[in-house]
Amino acid sequence: MELKLKTISKESIPEAISKAEIYRNLNEPEESESICHDILAVDSENQRAIRILGLAITDEFTGILTDRYVEAEKVFQQLTDPYEREYHLGLLVERRAKAQMRSGRPPHSVSVMFHEAMKHFEAAEKLSPPKNDDAMLRWNRCARLLDKLPAEFPTEHQPTFEDDDTAPIQASPWRVATK
Repeated sequence: MELKLKTISKESIPEAISKAEIYRNLNEPEESESICHDILAVDSENQRAIRILGLAITDEFTGILTDRYVEAEKVFQQLTDPYEREYHLGLLVERRAKAQMRSGRPPHSVSVMFHEAMKHFEAAEKLSPPKNDDAMLRWNRCARLLDKLPAEFPTEHQPTFEDDDTAPIQASPWRVATK
């Protein structure tokens, strides 16, 4: 049985936006994402729903290959305001870097992402409305995280095979002796 999704009314969009924000704040990004899809089915250009949808997707990042980075990027590319687009693309890259940092990625690969995020924040800063320093705040946070990153992972001595090492030879209990 195929279930047909129900369509919300255009008049209910403000309340639906409010609910999507509440679910994000409750750390339930899947619920928020679902509501945003319902809003966008009625008003495909709704900038608040697009922004919340992209953020909800990034809330789910864990630092693994199945993170929906490309999907979130496509969502943020739909933002029509250049400042909003640059700022949220910066958030996207920053959140990806943080997720990968938590999952144990090497510092050099994470630092590249933080630098990329900082470029977006610098671009957003140039476009920011008066009295809006959000992009600078995010840039500073990335800079502080970069300062905390170790130059490389601590190395513990791990026994390794040398050229003259061989694997231990063990007689198989199933081996039949031949004469």
